[in-house]
Amino acid sequence: MRPIHAVAAIVAIAALAGTAAANLSLGAKAPEFQASGAVAGKPVTFTLSKQLAKGQIVVAYFFPAAFTGGCNVEAKAFAEAMPDFQKAGAVVVGLTAGNASLDKLVKFSGEHCAGKFPVVGATGEIIDAYDVRLMGKDGKPTNITSRTSYVIAPDGKVIFVHSDMSPNDHITGALAAVRKYRAEHKSRR
Repeated sequence: MRPIHAVAAIVAIAALAGTAAANLSLGAKAPEFQASGAVAGKPVTFTLSKQLAKGQIVVAYFFPAAFTGGCNVEAKAFAEAMPDFQKAGAVVVGLTAGNASLDKLVKFSGEHCAGKFPVVGATGEIIDAYDVRLMGKDGKPTNITSRTSYVIAPDGKVIFVHSDMSPNDHITGALAAVRKYRAEHKSRR
């Protein structure tokens, strides 16, 4: 049985589904961001430009709120796929504004991300820069992000976008985009 607050959060997120702003387009320059969070239960700071400078592809996936049903499922699925992402030269970072206090992210990173990748708090500036802010039924912006995955090439360009409130297909689509990019850029790795 789910706690009442978790069910209420899922219902609220489902009610907002489909009211996200437009996402960044393919080929767009991914906005720089630096955000605090946790990996394997330890506080970290994630900086996009530092990862790209290493020649890595970055999979930045936004999710509505830690400790909600779909977000737990998605984090676990990304964690299970980490060996494949790493083999292809990609790093994954989860970003959320929901339940994003450091103590919650520390707990979420260990429990649902299995310590395999960082999960960080998405500030309002990051949410707006990536066009992932959900709008409420009243047309006003919320502090909840859409479920959107971006794959960012080492040159900082967006090469894949998947936005769907269902956690299905985010991992498979992102991994396929990473593999395709690496296959097309073998000599540059």
